[in-house]
Amino acid sequence: MAGAGIMSGRAVSPARSAEWRVTLSPAARRALDARAAPLYVEMELFFSCLIRKRLLWDRPPPADTVPLPSADGHPQLVVWFHPVMARHCALPNDAALEDLPLMDFPLSRREAFRPHWLRLDYRDGAFCGEFGW
Repeated sequence: MAGAGIMSGRAVSPARSAEWRVTLSPAARRALDARAAPLYVEMELFFSCLIRKRLLWDRPPPADTVPLPSADGHPQLVVWFHPVMARHCALPNDAALEDLPLMDFPLSRREAFRPHWLRLDYRDGAFCGEFGW
C-alpha cells in the first residue's frame, strides 16, 4: 500500500485531547500545510484469526463516522477509528487484503479499543505513520 509505513525517529508537535494525542513531524506538518484538501486517515483495527492494525490514507470517512478531534488543531487532518472483521477466518497475503470482504466490528466498549495516539510523518512523497495505545 503506497504511503503506508512505520514512523521512527524523534517526534515533535504533540497535542492532546483527553486521551487522544496526534504527533506530526515537521515534514508531515509542511505536507499538510501544502494540501488543498484534508488528509483522511483511517486507523483500522482488523479482527480475524489474528489482529492487525494499519493506517489507510485519503479514503473519505463513511457518512456516519465521527472523526476524532484534530488534537493539534490542523485543519487538513481528519482521523477516525474503524474496527473491522473478516466474514470468515483467513490469513491472506497483504495484496489480497484489499479485496477481502470486511464488515464493521461492533464493539460494546468502543472507547476501550480506540487508539490513544497517532504519529504521522511524510517521507519520499507519501505520508506514513503508526498508532497505538
